[in-house]
Amino acid sequence: MKTVIKTEGTEEFFNRGKLIARLADRGEAMPRERVIAFEDPEDLARLITTAKLALFREVRNCPGSITELSVRLHRDRSAVKRDIDALERAGLIEIETKPHPGHGRKKEVRAVADQVLLAI
Repeated sequence: MKTVIKTEGTEEFFNRGKLIARLADRGEAMPRERVIAFEDPEDLARLITTAKLALFREVRNCPGSITELSVRLHRDRSAVKRDIDALERAGLIEIETKPHPGHGRKKEVRAVADQVLLAI
């Protein structure tokens, strides 16, 4: 599934919602994309930082635990955790708790979208 990240006003947001509702009412196929929209460009800029983009690329290429990701990216674990929380709130990644042999459980971070497009 493709994810589009962009800024849009309330009118565009509601028009997109109406279009999807009309498609659903007619029983037609829904768009195969998910839109993450920000009304304020500053909110979008806080999500799309160099560090968060590098983290997202790493997660998409090779999912792993928060600790594994922090080691691979040579970053502090707490900073990686903060960025993961922001990306998860935006819907770009997800955290799944899995059994960890001999150690109980571990959290694996995975990308939700196959493709992400930034539209400005």
